[in-house]
Amino acid sequence: MRQFQFGLKKVLALREYREQETKVALGSAIGALTQIERKIADIEAERIRVGNEQCNAGRGTAEIMAFDRYVQRLENTRNRLLEDAAKAEHTVQAAREVYLAASRDRKIMDKVREHQEAEYRKLQLVEETKMLDEAGSSRLQRRVNETR
Repeated sequence: MRQFQFGLKKVLALREYREQETKVALGSAIGALTQIERKIADIEAERIRVGNEQCNAGRGTAEIMAFDRYVQRLENTRNRLLEDAAKAEHTVQAAREVYLAASRDRKIMDKVREHQEAEYRKLQLVEETKMLDEAGSSRLQRRVNETR
């Protein structure tokens, strides 16, 4: 019995490769978004630390103004990072859609291969059955001929 050969093997391999590439791109986009979110969390923690430190008694006007400018700079950085996070979220969503499309295409090819393989197995079983029937009937025919 010969082995099953899938005629679209190269197409399937290409779709698997494309799916893997899009998976890597999605992971990269998610990593960038996570990094931005981590920076935002760090800035929030720094703002809390500075706020607690600013409340300490004995600060002069210059120090309070410096704290205010620092907090304002942290706020500006946070706002910029929030905008970057929104852009990164759009990038992640686009990469996710591309990945899902590539995954869907690969799954379709897998189903085609599975269907063709099932058909092949079915035909092989029919062929084997015919061969066994022929072998059995020829053996029976020989026995009948021998007994005559």
